[in-house]
Amino acid sequence: MRLSMDLELQDVPGQLLLAMQPLSDNKANIISVVHHRDRKTPRGMIPVRFVVEMDRSRIETVQARLEESGISVVRAGEDRFIEAVSVVLVGHVLDSDLGDTINRIDSTGYAEVMDLSLTMPGVNEHSSAYLKIRATGKAEIQKALTILRNVGEEKKLLVIEPIETEAV
Repeated sequence: MRLSMDLELQDVPGQLLLAMQPLSDNKANIISVVHHRDRKTPRGMIPVRFVVEMDRSRIETVQARLEESGISVVRAGEDRFIEAVSVVLVGHVLDSDLGDTINRIDSTGYAEVMDLSLTMPGVNEHSSAYLKIRATGKAEIQKALTILRNVGEEKKLLVIEPIETEAV
């Protein structure tokens, strides 16, 4: 299950590592960490958001361990991908590192590539990739599309969007 956790950490060395330990011990796969050192909560703490994939049965254990360590769990809940969009990339898709393109979207924590199919007519000819991206909301889909447009410009790929959109 995909889960977002909003934590408040003290502004002392080692707090981020302390927060990661219960996740690691409970076999959570950390997808992203957003650490806002430049912001403070009203209690003078540093807000941090973890997006993880983990077994549902381990959530309470992780939360208890975090709180035992003095880390405040502000919110923890399952992320649901409720919006989807399909796009096509055209160009030398494999040469431009399709894996990097997918990782940039997946690493956001609010969107991920759910489906991919490639078409390669010839060795030195343009290829195309059909991507289906899901996100936690309409605004997040737009952010993911902005990332994709920027990657397309950087890697000299044509981005054709949206092929289809849906609410899940």
